[in-house]
Amino acid sequence: MDMRRLSIRPFAGLTAVGVLALTGCGTQTGGSAIDAAAGAGGDRTIRAQKVMQLTQVHEQTGMTLLEGPVLDEDGTLLVVDVTAPAGEPKVLRVDVRKKTSRKVHTDDRGAYTSAQFSPYDGRIYLTDFAHGDIVSLAPDGSDVRTFFSGEVDGARMNPDDLAFDREGNLYISDSRGMSEGEAKGRVVRIDRAGKDATVLADDLAAPNGISFDVDYRGLWFSELTQNRISYLRLDGEGRVVSRHTAIRVDGGIAQTDSIAVDADGNLYQGLHGRPAMAVYSKNGERLATVEVPARAAEGLESATNVAITPGGTKAYMTVSGPAGGYVYTFDALAKGIRQSNGG
Repeated sequence: MDMRRLSIRPFAGLTAVGVLALTGCGTQTGGSAIDAAAGAGGDRTIRAQKVMQLTQVHEQTGMTLLEGPVLDEDGTLLVVDVTAPAGEPKVLRVDVRKKTSRKVHTDDRGAYTSAQFSPYDGRIYLTDFAHGDIVSLAPDGSDVRTFFSGEVDGARMNPDDLAFDREGNLYISDSRGMSEGEAKGRVVRIDRAGKDATVLADDLAAPNGISFDVDYRGLWFSELTQNRISYLRLDGEGRVVSRHTAIRVDGGIAQTDSIAVDADGNLYQGLHGRPAMAVYSKNGERLATVEVPARAAEGLESATNVAITPGGTKAYMTVSGPAGGYVYTFDALAKGIRQSNGG
């Protein structure tokens, strides 16, 4: 998520930190038309279809920005609204069949940029970009706790997205330095107890999306201001073995946002600046572009992230802009796994 967009207006209830100088279910298929398209790289175009509008632009913040789609055990979708002011829903539960939504959580402080379920304790974990905290909730939104707060190697985080390993340890894209345009970003590992925080990679250009590969051998992460996806290979203890640039995204005016990975290892790269996602194979081949149909794209500026139904191919994409915040659906190229549904 490009958190610089949030610098348009200050957040109500965040005066303690001043104006935020920030940047950025079933297994059924069907419901999206796939067109063979002679685009760049020969990839095909997947036309996403609107499920519903969730939010409108908030008067107090001048924006709405949906992120963090994740499906719970009952198949309902959880979504965060990054720019929701105090009192408005900051975490929503969406029934995609009935096309209804309800508030799960709000507060007077957080700017939450992702939501994930932990495989260790089953709680919902939220990244608070504004304050550098990781917050957890019970699945029903109760029992709010601060899981992690404070500095990591002498500096507070601006946590954007997160992924879990099999044991429930957290891996976070820290977009520190984004507002200054400096490559101070990091990938940070926090153990599942919230006690031990380690920097795995630094000097990054606004890291945003982050996801494990299929076998949990390494992490994919995107750098928003460089439009690139890198691969961080890890050992069995979560230590870095190697790191390299894997994919350079030709986004034009759009920039790399969040990342999800399906059962075939394909990467779904969200785009900020265009209501679309780029899909790549693990070998870097551009396979497809998921797009909002042109007739519906006016007033929509980003497709931040996606959740793919575990064991199925039904995908739900969060799309936002001056026209409001929406959920769109399409057929993914392969089945959903944890890495395409909550890290």
